[in-house]
Amino acid sequence: MSNQPLDIKFPKGGIFFIVIAVLAIILISKSAVTIGSGERGVLYKWIGGVVTDQPPLDEGFNFVMPWNKVFKYNVRQQELFEKKMAVLSSNGLEIQLDASVLYQATTKTVALLHQTRGENYLQSVIIPAIRSATRSVVGRYTPEQLYSTKRDAIQTEIFEETKKILGPQYIQLNAVLVRDVTLPPTIKQAIERKLKQEQESLEYEFRLVTAQKEAEKQIIEAKGKADANKILSASITDKILQDKGIEATIKLSQSPNTKVIVIGSGKNGLPIILGNQ
Repeated sequence: MSNQPLDIKFPKGGIFFIVIAVLAIILISKSAVTIGSGERGVLYKWIGGVVTDQPPLDEGFNFVMPWNKVFKYNVRQQELFEKKMAVLSSNGLEIQLDASVLYQATTKTVALLHQTRGENYLQSVIIPAIRSATRSVVGRYTPEQLYSTKRDAIQTEIFEETKKILGPQYIQLNAVLVRDVTLPPTIKQAIERKLKQEQESLEYEFRLVTAQKEAEKQIIEAKGKADANKILSASITDKILQDKGIEATIKLSQSPNTKVIVIGSGKNGLPIILGNQ
């Protein structure tokens, strides 16, 4: 058998159509952009830059010109956990604080966020903001207040301070949650001892107040009885006592039991009853 090269001939104009098809496939692949769930796409045009006067690209399939770019942003709520932030109290003691920051890039302003802060806005904006606000707020309070009575107030103030910083940066702050406050061991023990003493003092004061009220109650009751006896004594006369004695004598004389009735001596003497039951 003779080895002869194959002579493949394309139809007239076939190469042109093949080139067009390949270019079309490349064009489509470069132009098709899929935005995931919970994301939005910021369009960057080769001529004109970031598009801020139109809504960002929505979820799903989107078609853009191949020479333009799309930057994807998560617009769901996200959490930043800042652990062991070292801050100083009002008296200069170092305190460590754990906090969670709940934030999100909003759909309406995500293009402006990309234009002004970029994709790394968490590191460049949010983390410095929460640390600065925490230092500012904690510096107003003593360790004892941070440990016990002012935890909720501190959390609210950190949120407000951070919100002021992030608001102009096109970032929505949803909440700041203070999870833990760590004091130096010696300070913590001193505060716990003081709180225990205060609790014992409150219990002692409560017992004193209770005892005082009980004493006042007994005094009022005794005074009431004394007043009642005075009124009763003032209302009893010799005539009333004599009538009561006569009534008792009549009732006893009518009793079937054996008895001796002795009439009292004197002008107003009352009878004395002697005998069996």
